Amino acid sequence: MYPASFRQLQALVLVARHESVARAADALHVTQPAISLQIRTLEENAGMALTRKVGRNIQLTAAGEVMVAFSERILRLWEQAGDELAALQGVTSGTLRIGAVTTAEHLLPPMLVPFTLERPDVRLKLQVGNRAEIVQMLARHEIELAIMGTPPRELRTNAAKFARHPMAFVASPSHPLMKKKKLTLNDVLGANLLVRERGSGTRTAVERLLREAGHPLEFGSEVSSNEAIKRMVAAGLGVGFLSVHACGLEFEAGLLAVLPTPAQPVEADWHIMHLTDQPIPKVAAAFQDFVIEHGQELVRRELEGYYKLLGRQRKRVAAAS
Repeated sequence: MYPASFRQLQALVLVARHESVARAADALHVTQPAISLQIRTLEENAGMALTRKVGRNIQLTAAGEVMVAFSERILRLWEQAGDELAALQGVTSGTLRIGAVTTAEHLLPPMLVPFTLERPDVRLKLQVGNRAEIVQMLARHEIELAIMGTPPRELRTNAAKFARHPMAFVASPSHPLMKKKKLTLNDVLGANLLVRERGSGTRTAVERLLREAGHPLEFGSEVSSNEAIKRMVAAGLGVGFLSVHACGLEFEAGLLAVLPTPAQPVEADWHIMHLTDQPIPKVAAAFQDFVIEHGQELVRRELEGYYKLLGRQRKRVAAAS
């Protein structure tokens, strides 16, 4: 087999990932004919077909699946080699590939900004998705680090806690429950409680809270987006259970408020993790150390306004009871 270029390998990996020549071309910022030429040349070098068209999508042949697996490893090793060479010169560089569950995207900027400002040679590739998507990206080695609440059981990971994760029942400031003096979980459950899909961190937390309090797991609606829940709750279509990190702007703008229940907030841990059997680049290791050392303080600063609000609400609840 004749040698292949990195561009050919990259084209094949992206076509496999997107199942589309057009989307692969967009990702590489080239034309569709350019991608098609790279794939065709690679197939000629391999001596067999690597892809096939099924309807509007492109799928891999058995040979294509083998080639993609090796292509991903080759491209990853080449980038790691560059990082190692830069490290010999005392430079922290390379691409930081990190994935975060949707809720965590609001807490990442306070950590990424100071880290990258001190390391201008670091490039960033941030992937945001639901829990299942981030777990799959980690398993496929598309990211080196993942940030989520509970480490996945289906993968062997090296996970470290770095900050507390507050979650709370929220509602529109004009919602009738905001004026109720002694608010209970029964009141919340009867007000069309909107929650995330099964498997999400906030869904797991609210289920645990209700189970421990002896309540049935009956919700008003299941919504797969924090943004959708916030908009529905702000419009008065129910109450929500969300991460405080995801509601900072809405709290400041007066669109949402924390319901004055005694159990607020519900807290869990944020974890940063990587695969146990997969060495990570030095830039990823440096960011992991940075998050573990500074994450809690940076998160606390971001949530100062929320905790002041919570303190005032607790005083009102205590005075009314």
